[in-house]
Parts: sequence; structure tokens; C-alpha cells
Amino acid sequence: MSGRLRLGVNIDHVATIRNARGGAHPDPARAAEIAAAAGADGITIHLREDRRHIRDGDLEAIRAASSLPINLEMAATEEMTRIACGYRPHAACIVPEKREERTTEGGLDVAGLHNQISPIVRQLRDAGARVSLFIEPDPVQIAVAEVLGAPVVELHTGRYAELWIEGGAEAAASELARLQAAAEEARKRGIEPHAGHGLTFENVGPVAAIPELAELNIGHFLIGEAIFIGLDAAIREMRRLMDEARA
Repeated sequence: MSGRLRLGVNIDHVATIRNARGGAHPDPARAAEIAAAAGADGITIHLREDRRHIRDGDLEAIRAASSLPINLEMAATEEMTRIACGYRPHAACIVPEKREERTTEGGLDVAGLHNQISPIVRQLRDAGARVSLFIEPDPVQIAVAEVLGAPVVELHTGRYAELWIEGGAEAAASELARLQAAAEEARKRGIEPHAGHGLTFENVGPVAAIPELAELNIGHFLIGEAIFIGLDAAIREMRRLMDEARA
């Protein structure tokens, strides 16, 4: 199951910086170009309901800037489903979204929201999008994802990242094991597992080494690191560390 692990680069926070001042700089479409040249395998963007970073006008600009597949993160709402079905991205990842949160907090409770999410998954699949569900590394959530017909789950690595900050690899070991078990469970059910949230140069290696994982989606850290070393260099270093973990 091991092999080259794909890297999806989330460029949302290039738009966050742009929006802090207004105007057109820095341009997230330019970030998509740089990501493609630096070795990214895909571009992830999250069109939030409050448009706090990526905006509607960015969608086509980003698509025009790069031939990489686009993974559109979206809330499970009628508006976002309509936009996604019209935009027809390569992949659509349904995530939980609360207006007051600074970033996505936790995975989507697909078990509890089954009836709400089921028709959205169907509409997205009918529009040709590869549907992904952003969930906790929990066997119940994975089982419901299978019932919903989602071909992909993205495992939330936020808790792993928090524990790493508290005490490094040793403190995060139990959550890493949970991620490993969830990736294995997804594969058993015919679902392709991805992972993301809070991953950095320091903590990415053990997650990248999980052989069942096919893709990592990383954004905030890369954009932050780009301030110091440049976006191209940040992506290339993340790519190197991921490849090293799979060697």
C-alpha cells in the first residue's frame, strides 16, 4: 500500500493575508503556480460561508493558474453544494464549519449528520467530484462514510499535532496509533484515506510513514514558513520530509 504520498497544498491563508488589507496582493492564484512548480500534487482551497479568505472570484483564477487538481473544502450547506456543483472541482471535501472558529475544529460528525450529508454527497458525485469527508480517526465515522458512498476520508490530525506540541513524539504516540488504525480500517472498507491539520516539518514524518495514507493536505504551516524561507522552499522541504518518511 506504500508508495509516493501525495501533497495537497492549502493556499487559503495567502488570501487571508490579502484580505487583511484589501486589494489584490498577495494573489492566491500565484501561490497555486508556485506550489505546482515546487512539487505539490494538488491545490486545496476552502470557500467559507463568510468568505474570510478564498472568495468566489478566486475560484476560476486559481483553476486558470495551475493544472493541478483542485480540492474544494466546503460546509454541508445548500449554497456551498450549489457552488461546488457548478465549479466541478476534482475533489470536494465536506468539513465542519462554525462562523466563530479560527480554523476547522475537529472532524465532521457524519454519523450524527447522516441525513443532512447523504444528499450532498450524492449531488457532488453526480457533478463529477470525488467526495471526501473530513472526519476524526474513528471506526464509527469511517463505517458511516462507507454507507454514504464517499470514496475518500481525510483524517483529522489536529489532536496529534496538539499532543506533539505538548510533549513530542512520545506524547503523540497514542493518537498516531489511532490514525494508523483508522487508515487501515478505511482501506479495508475500500475508502482511500488522506490526512491533515496542524502538520509541520517537525511532526509530519510519523504520519507520512503510515503506509495506507495516500495524501496529506497541509496549508497554514507552509504559508507561515513561507514568510521566512519562501513558499517554494517550504513546499520542497515538506515534500522531501514526506518522501524520506516513505523511503
